[in-house]
Amino acid sequence: MTAMQNVSLGSHYVVHMPAPDDFAFWRERARGLIQCDVPPDRVSWVEPGGTGDLFAQEGPSRGEKRLPVPDKDARPVRASRRFMKLARNAALHSDSQRFGLLYRMLWRLQRNPRAMEDKADPDVRRIEELDKSVRRDSHKMHAFVRFREVAGEDEEHYVAWFEPDHHILRANAGFFRRRFANMHWSILTPRGCIHWDGETMRESGPARREDAPQGDPTEELWKSYYASIFNPARLKVGAMLSEMPKKYWKNMPEAELIPDLIAGAQAREAGMVAAGEREERERPGSLEDIARQIATCRDCPIAECGTRAVMGEGPATASLMIVGEQPGDQEDVVGRPFVGPAGQLLDECLERAGIERSTAYVTNAVKHFKFVPKIVQGGKRRLHQTPQAKEIDTCRWWLESERGIVKPRVVLALGASAARGILGKTVSVSKVRGAPIPLGDGSELWVSVHPSYLLRLDGEASEEQGRLFARDLAAVQARLGELSV
Repeated sequence: MTAMQNVSLGSHYVVHMPAPDDFAFWRERARGLIQCDVPPDRVSWVEPGGTGDLFAQEGPSRGEKRLPVPDKDARPVRASRRFMKLARNAALHSDSQRFGLLYRMLWRLQRNPRAMEDKADPDVRRIEELDKSVRRDSHKMHAFVRFREVAGEDEEHYVAWFEPDHHILRANAGFFRRRFANMHWSILTPRGCIHWDGETMRESGPARREDAPQGDPTEELWKSYYASIFNPARLKVGAMLSEMPKKYWKNMPEAELIPDLIAGAQAREAGMVAAGEREERERPGSLEDIARQIATCRDCPIAECGTRAVMGEGPATASLMIVGEQPGDQEDVVGRPFVGPAGQLLDECLERAGIERSTAYVTNAVKHFKFVPKIVQGGKRRLHQTPQAKEIDTCRWWLESERGIVKPRVVLALGASAARGILGKTVSVSKVRGAPIPLGDGSELWVSVHPSYLLRLDGEASEEQGRLFARDLAAVQARLGELSV
């Protein structure tokens, strides 16, 4: 008796899934059953051990009827690209009827290849709902997994706890492996765990919430950064709760700040409005007044990052003002501009160009260090983050105050952010470098690249850009000589 004849006698088949997220297994079994013309009402799809058993072994249960084997010349199974795309996600849903639903739809596609185009069809709508729910769960996992360092281990190891609604753990393992390739980490869930040691991925069984660490010192830095970027003027509590449901808050260190941030949003928004009126304030009368006032400035979110305001330095009557983008990590620690690697390179280049740094007034377009905390191989670092245009424009009030007091004949802007701080608009460094730009007060602006850009280059690019930077400094030195005559 052939498989086709066996089905015609009314056999009922049970397919035991080896894992609740094994789409490839379902596809293989579904294809064979379709080719044997087994209708959906004669197939049951059973998950192993209920929910959460990611690691059951493949194989039939005792007493299971052997599945029919299609003939060699059986007609190929057809499935639209759209069905396959939705089915891969729908198969990860926690709905126990999902595999039966997908098989029923696949069965129907053999008779109506365009069945998936009917948006009003109940089966199509349900598959779309499952797909959307799984994609949303994956998005939440990407956004709300928070790694915490495990204390007491020889090597740094980071552990995160997450409670997915669906069977998405293994499907998203690649995302975290690529994003945190240099870390040793584990993601624990009630449905199973994955572990990455920098070379291989390993799986283990379900975990409990108490198996994950509760906190580490990095969290204080992260909470400080989160509070600094919280924008009260754009607060919409309903939308926030929709995107970040409270069920995830217990795993997120910054979540404990949210109630107070919401409560203080109105006051902070009023402060931001008041900052818009800074043009009407009386400008500082001296460099000392600027230094004192920027220390308490809160006109933009960067000032809330927990860093110090770094004042410019140099003679108050300098003919040359050098403007960078913002303080870096070392500048924030020391409290002086251009003392880190970029500053050391600048000093060397100025000396070769015949410009004494001690005779120039050196400052930055933005007075606070904008950074993002990052866990990298070898420890934790504060990584530079480019200030936004509106942050540069907000801090421009202080830069203009410095220019008004120093009254330099020549301003050298290092990088596009510095040029915007002077001009109030963005320009292309490559297009404007090498020639003076007249400023309204009788001085002129020269633009070049920032030394940190040179530090990121190597080989021929480094040599070429280094030569162009030296040429720009030589032109500035020559112009200073002309103006001093």
